[in-house]
Amino acid sequence: MLLDHVSYAAESDGLIATTERLATVLGVEPLDGGYHPRFGTRNMLLPLKGLHYVEIVEVLDHPVADKVAFGQAVRNRSEHGGGWLGWVVSTDDLRPFEHRLGRQAIDGNRFRPDGLELRWRQIGVRDLMADPQLPYIVQWEVPTEWRPGADKASDVEIREIEMAGDPIRVKEWLGMDIGGPLRDVMVEWVSPRGQPGIMSVTFDTPRGTVRV
Repeated sequence: MLLDHVSYAAESDGLIATTERLATVLGVEPLDGGYHPRFGTRNMLLPLKGLHYVEIVEVLDHPVADKVAFGQAVRNRSEHGGGWLGWVVSTDDLRPFEHRLGRQAIDGNRFRPDGLELRWRQIGVRDLMADPQLPYIVQWEVPTEWRPGADKASDVEIREIEMAGDPIRVKEWLGMDIGGPLRDVMVEWVSPRGQPGIMSVTFDTPRGTVRV
């Protein structure tokens, strides 16, 4: 299990402006990710090395956004100024997590602007809402080459995620050592001075190190 992506909730001036700021800082060409019809959200993507990406996401003015966990999480974070929403890890098999958590994963999908439908299953968004240090987990149901940014990866990569929280709590929730699921990205744990969750993400770029 590896890092899939990190999510950033749009700030008060909206998705496009927030994306442009982050894209400029990192030197990455953004992609229009499209809409999540099941969640009432839309996103933009900053493709990175290693099938990683930054998702910038905003909630839509649609009733479904208030009925599902992901839409609720995005709205809440944006209403509090926006910023890092959470982190997501990927697996080839969600069944062990469904069994251990005692519930079923839900289906997710998104339509790219070119009409291609991306599909996945996910579990743990409500847990992220309750405890933002916890990643939610996805299992992609499309070919690797269809995954976000796979054909347009940049020279930028995630070096480190600074996380306020307790690695033991995350290990217990995932059912495995944090060194395993994120063996591709370093996680620096710090004691929370408030709410736990992502404090910053450090990127290696051709222009040098950038901390967001």
